[in-house]
Amino acid sequence: LRFEPHKLIEGCLIASYAVQAHVCYIYIRGEYFNEGKRLQDAIDQAYKKNFLGKNACDTGWDFDIHIHYGAGAYICGEETAMLESLEGKRGLPRHKPPFPSQVGLFGRPTLIHNVETVFWVREILEKGAVWFSSHGLNGRKGLRTFSVSGRVKNPGVKLAPAGITIKQLIDEYCGGIQEGHTFKAYLPGGASGGILPAKLDNIPLDFDTLQEHGCFIGSAAVVVLSDRDNMKDIAKNLMFFFHDESCGQCTPCRNGTEKALKLMNQSSWDVDLLKELSSAMMDASICGLGQAAPNPMLSVIKHFPEEVTN
Repeated sequence: LRFEPHKLIEGCLIASYAVQAHVCYIYIRGEYFNEGKRLQDAIDQAYKKNFLGKNACDTGWDFDIHIHYGAGAYICGEETAMLESLEGKRGLPRHKPPFPSQVGLFGRPTLIHNVETVFWVREILEKGAVWFSSHGLNGRKGLRTFSVSGRVKNPGVKLAPAGITIKQLIDEYCGGIQEGHTFKAYLPGGASGGILPAKLDNIPLDFDTLQEHGCFIGSAAVVVLSDRDNMKDIAKNLMFFFHDESCGQCTPCRNGTEKALKLMNQSSWDVDLLKELSSAMMDASICGLGQAAPNPMLSVIKHFPEEVTN
């Protein structure tokens, strides 16, 4: 996406024309200024070529694309909080229903997609669905971008087949584990996607393959951990992140992350109390941030119990 912004614009054009939408907003974190500038240059070129604007592509259809920079709030990854931010308000999740497809941006019906999804529209139309589905491993189909960080020799964004395992991703795309480190665990889907031990290194990384293990692929932001990482500290660090990024709108998330941190800072965790607190957060939080915040902690309790009760 960073180096092929025109494909994203083409995907926006195709998808929007299909539903006869007239405006597309691309929401970018404010920290990604250079990427946003590159995309804006491509959008400006599209306007000059009459692919965008009045009578776009000589079809009689008016279509505009706007870039909106966020302020780096994690909560704005939640779709309705992002809509609030787009409207110039504080990014707080909305109660649903109504859903954005009924009442969305500025009260209008709104479809919300990840840019990676829209990016592939043009490629699939040009090369065909058979081409896209010809990629994939372990019974899965398509291509995915994995953002790999942590204890690997070559971190970065990797374009790999859907259904690849963490072992294959590390060995074939990341140059293996760093010297002097032993693979211990990994986050398959970003901060909220849970943590899996190295022994579960053969699970296909895709949608609907990780739920039975209490995890999910999410943003496919994979973090690889080694024997030099303390799992208790990892879980505390992630809970601190959620506490810091909570919008504070609902009590289960606002107070739940705070109380969880206090309990996790004890030398030995009160596992039963943490599980009870997690249930309250997961059941009663307004949005996915509070609902998923306990996932890393629960994963560590499940897979590394010896590290939290000493």
